[in-house]
Amino acid sequence: MDRAVTRGARPGRRAVPQWAWKVALAFSAAIWGGSFVVMKDTLDVIPPAWLMGIRFLVSALIVGALFWRTLRDNFDLSHLVMGTILGVASGSAFVVQNIGLDDTTPGRNAFLTATYCVMVPFFNWAVTRRRPEANNLVAAALAIVGVGLVALGDDLSLIMSGGDWLTLAAAALFAVHIVLVARFSSAHDVMTLTVVQLAVSALVALGTAALTETPPDPAIFSSADVWLSLAYLVLLSSCVCMVVQNLGQAHVPPAQASLLLSLESVFAVASSVIFYHELVTPRIAVGFGTIFVAVLVSELLVRRRD
Repeated sequence: MDRAVTRGARPGRRAVPQWAWKVALAFSAAIWGGSFVVMKDTLDVIPPAWLMGIRFLVSALIVGALFWRTLRDNFDLSHLVMGTILGVASGSAFVVQNIGLDDTTPGRNAFLTATYCVMVPFFNWAVTRRRPEANNLVAAALAIVGVGLVALGDDLSLIMSGGDWLTLAAAALFAVHIVLVARFSSAHDVMTLTVVQLAVSALVALGTAALTETPPDPAIFSSADVWLSLAYLVLLSSCVCMVVQNLGQAHVPPAQASLLLSLESVFAVASSVIFYHELVTPRIAVGFGTIFVAVLVSELLVRRRD
């Protein structure tokens, strides 16, 4: 998920109160949290890469149509190159995450993905030579403890599935993507980059699907449930939430915005327990909580320094 920020409201327009943007960001986190359960069910009929390819392709067309004037005014070779780099990173992250989701539960997938927040300062160090602070080290240690609590059985045996390991790999890719967004967005139009990123992400996913997966059976598209799931993932998770996130972060202090968005993993577990009947033992609950605290520690430090 991008941490990009768009320009503020245009002069002459009535300002939206900050509390409304905070509510909108929390609502976006809830939608993203619910998407883990929606994707888990949809993966039963549509392979992961095909699902992501369809999602990003339709999202790119919709967002491109909505912001076509911005795209027309700003699109150039630099936006194409930078947007392509972002699209490769983002598309790869989502494909790996969703392949992992096929072999784990929505709650585990959400909280293991959330460790990307802890990884960002260390990837940023590699790019900018800006050393992580003490709180980043504490957050990393907490994340390792949290993942250990989630991954180890009662007899301390490792019970990480292949899907769990893929989810951690996806978290690393998300961290790389966030660092790249921070470097590219200051000198480029964010919405133009976003449209290019979505289109390239679609190509990455569809290319992966063509090489590794069997196309979905056309008959599944006669199901209303499939169309409802796709509508949720495309219209809500991709189009609405992405625009709300970018605009909201232009009006809410970064630390508060990041904390509101990090609620995604909490909503994901709640949705998984309610709708997917995921069993959360006390040990796993403590592990989830430890990972969430690690995210808060990391995000509070990073955003206060911005």
